[in-house]
Amino acid sequence: MISIFQSVTLDGVMQGLGRADEDTRKGFTHGGWGNGYQDEVSMAFAGEGMAKEGSLLFGHRTYDDLVGWWIRNPEPNPFTEVLTNTRKYVVSRSADTTPAYPNSTLLVGEAVETVAQIEGDVMVLGSGELVRSLHAAGLVDEYILLIHPIVLGSGTKLFGPGDRTNLSLQRTIPTTTGVIIAQYAATR
Repeated sequence: MISIFQSVTLDGVMQGLGRADEDTRKGFTHGGWGNGYQDEVSMAFAGEGMAKEGSLLFGHRTYDDLVGWWIRNPEPNPFTEVLTNTRKYVVSRSADTTPAYPNSTLLVGEAVETVAQIEGDVMVLGSGELVRSLHAAGLVDEYILLIHPIVLGSGTKLFGPGDRTNLSLQRTIPTTTGVIIAQYAATR
């Protein structure tokens, strides 16, 4: 099963969630928009996800940034151990990419073809281009969206142009900061 775990704004932007300098491509200036929305509810939900069996899947840009930031962060946090110990797959079109962190395997080629090598459940964190490729190919089984109560008006959106996809709402969890955690199953 392929699951997507993604924070988005109300207008669908997924770019630059954590830091001002996280992703400034195409002149994006709203980086760090997700700060201040974490609460006990969202952290408990994240903890639930971290406790599940399975692997993590990243595009190489997100892998380098997200995994690198959490592993190198000197402050105690609940994500370092999970990101260090969990099996990670990194999709890249370049064989010159070198996974820099423990328990990482490089999948060279087009994502739609290379993810077939992964056995068991896999969770995609961030990795917008990868998500859009998997979505377009109909390979995503579940979308877990943390929908933030903010409209940015610009930035890279989670979904691009494509065919209609029907989803079935499995559960919703409101947080104390206005974020709605929505879990959807893809219906085929």
